[in-house]
Amino acid sequence: MPAEPVPNLPEQFALPVGVVLDPPPAEPEPEPPHFASFQPPLGERGNASGDPGAPVWWSCPVDAVHLARRFALGGRARLSDGPVARGKQGVVWRLETADGSWAVKVPFRESTEEEVRSATAFHEAAHAAGVPTPRVRRTTDGQVFATVDGTQARMYEWVDLLAPDTRLDPARVGAVVAVVHQVPIGASGTLDPWYREPVGARRWDGLVEELRLAGAPFAGRLAGLRDELVALESWIEPPEALRTCHRDLWADNLLPTADGDVCLIDWENSGPADPSQELGCVLFEFARTDLGRARALTRAYCDAGGPGVVHRRGHFSMLIAQLGHIAELAAADWLRPGLRSPRRSDAEAWIGEILDEPHTRELLDTLLTAVRAANLGQPHETRPAS
Repeated sequence: MPAEPVPNLPEQFALPVGVVLDPPPAEPEPEPPHFASFQPPLGERGNASGDPGAPVWWSCPVDAVHLARRFALGGRARLSDGPVARGKQGVVWRLETADGSWAVKVPFRESTEEEVRSATAFHEAAHAAGVPTPRVRRTTDGQVFATVDGTQARMYEWVDLLAPDTRLDPARVGAVVAVVHQVPIGASGTLDPWYREPVGARRWDGLVEELRLAGAPFAGRLAGLRDELVALESWIEPPEALRTCHRDLWADNLLPTADGDVCLIDWENSGPADPSQELGCVLFEFARTDLGRARALTRAYCDAGGPGVVHRRGHFSMLIAQLGHIAELAAADWLRPGLRSPRRSDAEAWIGEILDEPHTRELLDTLLTAVRAANLGQPHETRPAS
């Protein structure tokens, strides 16, 4: 039997945050349930239980009224007939209630409240500090997750977002990141190797060979970039001034809004990092070869009180480690498609983002030279960029 087609869902979705804890209504008015259901395609079944036949989101009728009540939302609740968007970590449904529109995220992998406690607290603190980000909506008992019809879900205020754009106003980007880096919350959690460890020459060689033997259409391009990736990894140095950071500041998550501003979403990966190294990621993502944008972003960041500064090659450590691991993961997904990348074309498009615009030593050195002028007057050490 041929596999069912995978729905063409947008890769990004409005994931909000902040915290809103309203008491549940004392006596909710009787309301007829509104049921929605959606059968996931065969290629997207399987969940954290390890059962490949289990649905990763609701496949039975879901009572939207019950879902809304779990999060103390108003009446007249209606849930979309299926997911309205899909990301690498889950799918999103849209819930309409008398209290407005909400994004319901159903993750591919279930988490405990303890696992999301720190990241959610940081998200809420960032919202309180003025970061443009959607609010988190907690359950009536103050939890992040509710289990509805056997499926874990979390709720966010809905925000109308536009497509990712690396040409966002660099001054606005710099100012927003500066506020994030000044959120008054201490660093907690462990240093994840994803943000600080190299992939390594042996792993790159093994991936290239495995892709070549499997006939991956991008195997030759990755092989051509292999020496550059290994050389870049020699720049990686340990983070220094740790604080809680977003750790996922790509254009997919810092998005333009329909009202002309920006909105920062997807805080699940927040944790300890060096703000200077995260600033290096932002500079590459939103400036690339445009040195004027790099200087404008850096100046706005400094003017807004951002504590980070990029003045040596090691400040691109987080960028090099993250993009290396993203390429590694995308290549592995092409070899073995799964929930994160159900089709090989998904994985090919993902690794293509890196192969199309690689973060070469030449490009990063050019960025470094440009932002040094914008860093003048900022306190930092004088370690040479070598």
